[in-house]
Amino acid sequence: MTWKQISETQEKVVKIITNSIRKQRLSHAYLFDGPKGTGKRDVALQLAKTFFCKRNEEQDPCETCSDCKRITSGNHPDVHIIQPEGQTIKIEQIRHLKKEFSYRGMESVRKFYIIEDAEKMTISAANGLLKFLEEPDGQSIAVLTTAEVHRILSTILSRTQILSFVPLTPQKLMENLENNGVKKPLAKLLGQLTNDLEEAYQLYHDDWIAQARAIVIQLGEEVCTRPHQVMLTLQESWFTHFKEKNQLNLGLDILLLWYRDVLRTLLANEDQLVFVDQIDKLEQHALKSSQRKVSQHMAAILEAKRRLSANVNPQLLMEQLMMRLQEG
Repeated sequence: MTWKQISETQEKVVKIITNSIRKQRLSHAYLFDGPKGTGKRDVALQLAKTFFCKRNEEQDPCETCSDCKRITSGNHPDVHIIQPEGQTIKIEQIRHLKKEFSYRGMESVRKFYIIEDAEKMTISAANGLLKFLEEPDGQSIAVLTTAEVHRILSTILSRTQILSFVPLTPQKLMENLENNGVKKPLAKLLGQLTNDLEEAYQLYHDDWIAQARAIVIQLGEEVCTRPHQVMLTLQESWFTHFKEKNQLNLGLDILLLWYRDVLRTLLANEDQLVFVDQIDKLEQHALKSSQRKVSQHMAAILEAKRRLSANVNPQLLMEQLMMRLQEG
């Protein structure tokens, strides 16, 4: 990982940090604010490596020295990461951090700490942290991360440099996935389902999303050409794969994208397709449809998502949806 690679998704943040590195004017405390999945933790760890690495090359950590390797593995003695215990970050965790900082660094005078989900600090924990921020040690850096900056105490906000992370666009997320070996059809699908890069990679590596995509393609084809097979596919494939409510909701999202692609095929907007490797099947579906019918089917899927959130029985919901998709 290099600062240049990170700047592809967080250009403004990287520019501010690398300028400070070049001028040797890093802040003693940062607050990284932005939605989940925007790379706040990755940037914090990259900054920690840069701070400790003795072989920096043009601001980038070398990634090969013992400091870099131990930060990557989470075993550096002078890098501390605090995460919520349960629902909150407690005063005892901040006291433990203070105790760690009262000792000289294990291998240098430098120390680095990251407080993730900083909005979850209790009032006493947040007040306990203030002393660090009010009396900065020139050889230490703090990074707080949050997705809810409005919940952070104003006294903390005033003592940190706030850097705002922007959500990844579908295109940026897709490019990142493709550059790291994810094939285009899956990358395009993931780019439509989430703007959280970490979640995208988890879905990809679990192979869950590839199987989900295959099931939706099968259902989409059967609704159009083999309607007698649809209920059997529901029982044998859909319900065994989309077991949890959140998985079923994601499955409906993928099904909605399939019908959106059918509509785009009807409108000759093939350059915008998500299922880029299924053009023949989409064209076959489009030939048996109309814009009005596809729009009605998309509305039926959206209604199913609404009913799912209202705790309707999933099996009944899907059976009724398949019957509506076969109408007309």
